[in-house]
Amino acid sequence: MQRTDWIEDFQKNISELIAKTPAADIERNVKAMMTQTFSRLDLVTREEFDIQAQVLERALARIAQLEQRVQALEQPASDTSSASN
Repeated sequence: MQRTDWIEDFQKNISELIAKTPAADIERNVKAMMTQTFSRLDLVTREEFDIQAQVLERALARIAQLEQRVQALEQPASDTSSASN
């Protein structure tokens, strides 16, 4: 069972449990318990993940540009050293 399937199944079971009980405070308690449990799991939101993915993409593009620039700067230096031999 995949992690997302397990979470969905867990939420479904909790929702069914809440639907069978008339007490609204049980729902609040379960939500608080789930929030506390998920906060301990060191999870990130989808928004945070997407932002970090964009930052990584920009960093990788910048690294590629810098690698090309270094190669261009090194090229004349290697041409000059081979010409003097």
